[in-house]
Amino acid sequence: MFERIKEDITMVRLRDPASRSTAEIIFCYSGLHAIWLHLISYKLWNHNYFFLSRLLATINRFFTGVEIHPAVKVGKRVFIDHGMGVVVGETAIIGNDVLIYQGVVLGGTSLIKEKRHPTVEDGVVIGAGASVIGNVVLGKGSKVGAGAVVLEDVPSGDTVVGVPGRNVHRSKYDSRKCILDQEHQDLPDPVSEAIKSIREKQEKLEKEIAILKKNNNKLNSNKDNITIEDYIK
Repeated sequence: MFERIKEDITMVRLRDPASRSTAEIIFCYSGLHAIWLHLISYKLWNHNYFFLSRLLATINRFFTGVEIHPAVKVGKRVFIDHGMGVVVGETAIIGNDVLIYQGVVLGGTSLIKEKRHPTVEDGVVIGAGASVIGNVVLGKGSKVGAGAVVLEDVPSGDTVVGVPGRNVHRSKYDSRKCILDQEHQDLPDPVSEAIKSIREKQEKLEKEIAILKKNNNKLNSNKDNITIEDYIK
């Protein structure tokens, strides 16, 4: 457990430039507190102390704003940044080196007691307010943009944005980069892309209108030069 805490502290130092000291990381990072408390509730759950594990999970949610079901398997170096409003359902699985921002939901779509929550593989980044619903797989090194709603599997290395989530970028997964791969600001912005597309279409239409006006003026000038004899012909 202490080795895990030490590893998490090192991970935060690498991932968060706002961190100043070990003491600050230990006492002021609610996302880490949520993970550490969950590790205890997870052990209680696996030893059939179901009530105690759920009680600890409730206490965890009260103090950190992060709700993780005790049955959820969480990998190493998982970082919940800012934490508040994160919900992780019972059958979800989270791999190593995963970065989760505030407001993320890993939810289910079925009432049947089966695998009904997402599987998040190593090196995944899930943006603020994103929802991943159902028994889907986020492949290694994939990214989910802020506010996206993911209902289908995301291949390894892909980037998904929008509602419903759609693929906007493909890249190869590199396990050497996943620990530091948190360039969330580089995710494509669907709104800006839509505006850019509208502007491009507007410019194209303006050019076409200019050509039509030019041709129309030529026709009008030609009409002015036509005489009665031309009409008779």
